[in-house]
Amino acid sequence: MDVRTAEVPQDSVAGRSCTSGVADRVAVLTGGGDRPYVFGLCPALATDSMLVDVIGSDALEGPELRGTPGLRFLNLQGDWPPRGSGRGRLARVLRFYRELVRYVVTSAPRLLHILWNHHDKLELFDRTVLMLFYKLAGKIVVVTAHNVNTRKRDRTDSWLNRWTLRVQYHLADHIFVHSRQAAAELAEDFAIPSDRITTIPFGVNSSAPLTELTPVEAKARLGLADDERVILFFGRIQPYKGLEYLVAAVEQLVSKGDARYRLIVAGEPMKEHWASWRPIEDRLREGPLRERTILRASHIPDADTELYYKAADVAVLPYRAVYQSGILMLAYKFGLPVVATTVGSFSDVVVEGSTGFLCRPGDAEELVRALEKYFQSDLYRNLGEHRERIRRFSEARYSWRAIAQITQNVYRSLVSSSF
Repeated sequence: MDVRTAEVPQDSVAGRSCTSGVADRVAVLTGGGDRPYVFGLCPALATDSMLVDVIGSDALEGPELRGTPGLRFLNLQGDWPPRGSGRGRLARVLRFYRELVRYVVTSAPRLLHILWNHHDKLELFDRTVLMLFYKLAGKIVVVTAHNVNTRKRDRTDSWLNRWTLRVQYHLADHIFVHSRQAAAELAEDFAIPSDRITTIPFGVNSSAPLTELTPVEAKARLGLADDERVILFFGRIQPYKGLEYLVAAVEQLVSKGDARYRLIVAGEPMKEHWASWRPIEDRLREGPLRERTILRASHIPDADTELYYKAADVAVLPYRAVYQSGILMLAYKFGLPVVATTVGSFSDVVVEGSTGFLCRPGDAEELVRALEKYFQSDLYRNLGEHRERIRRFSEARYSWRAIAQITQNVYRSLVSSSF
């Protein structure tokens, strides 16, 4: 592709001086968090021919971004979202937006890639006023719509939410999504033309360490016997993830007399969904699974993630609705098969009988049948061999390098066509 570029002043990126055209200089606005996605995509984007500025917060500090040639990490947000008194928080938010505006006006990158909006409580501002500012500043804007409409998924949608999303999507020059369903929703609900949408996979998590820890050792650390059938639910606990269906399904499995089943629930319940979490917690602590459940109802650090995935025999994603899931890709990173519902991208990502099994959402009986099918399959009987195969499969099919190549091609096409 012949991309015309304009010369920009020399700049120091990750300790080296370089001169590049605006077509190959981009800024990625992270929203401050999502370490797995940022740590996977941004270093892969930074190459000899593409220089990347990453706008982030303290949560993204680390060698993954600070030590990558061709990548410059700009911590404009600091401790984000800010804590402290109301006046102090407001001052820090205003300071961040001032610094962001200054960066956009004075920086070399002509293309801005928004991975996430900056602040949940200011999302209406980010979607409308900030987007309009980017366009008036002459920037090409790319948006990754990880979740096309989160409130629709969570059944809390409103006309104002839909209107501000429509504004952001129509002001964007291009939108990345992670599934055919998401692309269809953009077209149907927001009237976005198909030639402005690119579907890319959700890459394999690169922030959680993978060590030599064996499944036998992991089970022993959690007080589990090697022959126990360990079912894992991992990640933030929210209503759309359907944990109650998994609890009901495991209760049914146990009621059939098989004493080998164990359940691990590891993840932080979201405060805004506390009312829906409490009955599930009571059921786990006081119901028939109270002696068969390991409950870690808190944030799980990256360093501890491996322990749970290595100790488990299967990861279950009983979601009622979803667009994509980093939790599924975490399972693949550790070679763990999954049982998931047929929502979002799961039908595209789960290879029936090879990397897991699928079932209908919102149906505990269906989930019981899928789990029984899994534990009777060769996938479980020869899990040690299949773990390594699933890891290789995910590395080949969902590599960040391949995702970055698609992303770079879109960047260059947009810049080329804008001249």
